[in-house]
Amino acid sequence: MSYITAEKKQELFGSYGKSNTDTGSPESQIALFSYRINHLTEHLKEHKKDYNTQRALLRLVGKRRRLLDYLMRVDIERYRAIIKALNLRK
Repeated sequence: MSYITAEKKQELFGSYGKSNTDTGSPESQIALFSYRINHLTEHLKEHKKDYNTQRALLRLVGKRRRLLDYLMRVDIERYRAIIKALNLRK
């Protein structure tokens, strides 16, 4: 994963988590997955037949979806906030 630096991760966790070291909260995980999903989507626009990356992208989307579903069950306000912050549909 050379496309994401430690500094970028710190920035994501600081923006969406409780602190720069908050790597486990659903919000910070969803933000990290979203960043990776956007990167892989751009890669696949250029390399349409890269099926391994396509599979990895689908797995990431599923992971993010499960985390969003969990957050919706546990705390609907945090769910709405992260959806709005990341410009995710639904």
